[in-house]
Amino acid sequence: MANSNNKLTSSSSELDLYQPILEDYLPSGSIQEPRGKLRLRDLLDISPTLTEAAGAIVDDSFTRCFKSNHAEPWNWNVYLFPLWCCGVLVIVLTLGWIIFLSSFIPVHFLLKGHDKLRRKLERCLVELICCFFVASWTGVVKYHGPRPSMRPKQVFVANHTSMIDFIILEQMTAFAVIMQKHPGWVANLKIPGNGSAVVYTGQGLLQSTILESVGCIWFNRTEVKDREIVARKLRDHVQGVDNNPLLIFPEGTCVNNHYTVMFKKGAFELGCTVCPVAIKYNKIFVDAFWNSKKQSFTMHLLQLMTSWAVVCDVWYLEPQTLKPGETPIEFAERVRDIISVRAGLKKVPWDGYLKYSRPSPKHRERKQESFADSVLRRLEEK
Repeated sequence: MANSNNKLTSSSSELDLYQPILEDYLPSGSIQEPRGKLRLRDLLDISPTLTEAAGAIVDDSFTRCFKSNHAEPWNWNVYLFPLWCCGVLVIVLTLGWIIFLSSFIPVHFLLKGHDKLRRKLERCLVELICCFFVASWTGVVKYHGPRPSMRPKQVFVANHTSMIDFIILEQMTAFAVIMQKHPGWVANLKIPGNGSAVVYTGQGLLQSTILESVGCIWFNRTEVKDREIVARKLRDHVQGVDNNPLLIFPEGTCVNNHYTVMFKKGAFELGCTVCPVAIKYNKIFVDAFWNSKKQSFTMHLLQLMTSWAVVCDVWYLEPQTLKPGETPIEFAERVRDIISVRAGLKKVPWDGYLKYSRPSPKHRERKQESFADSVLRRLEEK
């Protein structure tokens, strides 16, 4: 009899333990509880803040935008490694850079008085070195739609997964791109001794000479003055007849090619035609997403070079113009819809710059005050 009582007590305690879970599956009112007892659903009803927090824990759509896949180890065996060294390091990269530099340097410095011819040759050489880079990844790129042409008052916008987006598009057409300055061999950096800030002292060979020859515009997102300067340069560039097509990544940051975050409105305030470009990578062989917080660009390139192939599709979509009564923000969202549908990406209502910053203290204080008021009201009702 004592054993039976112990079993009943154990069953009762287990019911109490799993009661919050049972509430989700049993009809309302099927589980009777003492009056005045605070249940899980009551706790979530205390404040929208708790409901919002619980929803973020269950489905954090912001963090998932920047989550990279686990890199599969490459088959480093005695048969493939020598072939990889010979093909990628010796033939593609070494030979490619020798051909490029031996042609680019004389053209850049000896044809100073023949600007039109110099720009044309430099465009062809930049496209050539981009082809060498794509070949080093065993790139398989399929382009859909008409090839971009040099026309005034047009700007191309594309979703952004990695810096290699620019290389893949550049091997087809010499775009002038607006990009964030990056450390390492891409640009020279000076880091103060205390490590508290990064100060740009100049641009490296790749930025200041090679990409500058196709009209690229560089900026530092931490400098407020850069925004005004860049906006003026953009307006001047799109008006030029002989300038290369302007390419902008309006998301402002790399996203993992599953989602699209909010487009910045700057590219849609220029008063010109917007040409959407959709880029979709096949992740069977390698994840092309560059997580700049966890991986340098050099290591990212090495990962791509040691993968089996980089496979992607590029769609040049129908040009779009601002409709009567449409704001630049609405125009940006409409173009984002077009790119997302074509590339099969999910839209999320997040600003990509949030991954570089923390919520402001004022925003936290407002949330705290709202939470405190709702708790007090709930306690008064009880």
